[in-house]
Amino acid sequence: MRRFEGDTLLVATHNAGKLEEIASLLHPYGVKVIGAAELGLAEPDETETTFVGNARIKAHAAASAAGLPALSDDSGIEIDALSGAPGVYTADWAETETGRDFIMAMTKTHARLLETGETGPWTARFCCTLVLAWPDGHDEVFPGVVEGQITWPMRGNKGHGYDPIFVPQGHDITFGEMDRWEKNRISHRADAFAKFVNGCFA
Repeated sequence: MRRFEGDTLLVATHNAGKLEEIASLLHPYGVKVIGAAELGLAEPDETETTFVGNARIKAHAAASAAGLPALSDDSGIEIDALSGAPGVYTADWAETETGRDFIMAMTKTHARLLETGETGPWTARFCCTLVLAWPDGHDEVFPGVVEGQITWPMRGNKGHGYDPIFVPQGHDITFGEMDRWEKNRISHRADAFAKFVNGCFA
């Protein structure tokens, strides 16, 4: 596995919250983190059908454009009763003409589960794939996952996205009810970040 040996890491995101989270994670290693928006980089079209495929598109586009190692992620929720949907289309299910509406997306998800005739438990998992790409075309991949199940009705107003309908394995509350520090400790993103840090920095 190739180690990260520079002092600046480009994060291929325009999401300020995600950028702050990664900067905090890498602070102990003396790495300066900059975002794609700061460099005026465009967001490439995500045309793949897998998390790793879309993460690779974003990471390589940013690394090539900026001449810096670039980290990207792609994430979403897979529900077994829906044959893995929404998967890479997790955010798309929430798209409206005025922005993303995750209450609508969760309601749609529940309706589709009822259409399957399966009464549950509806097993599911949140997935996150991180890709670190270098300007020379090399990359390293770090997948993360947290298993759980879908519950209904929605519970909790913490977190974001589909958190109010996802109960992580070993718990009886949803991500939407969970303290964010506890969620961040056990989440799919935490799993992927731990592998990334151990592989490229530790």
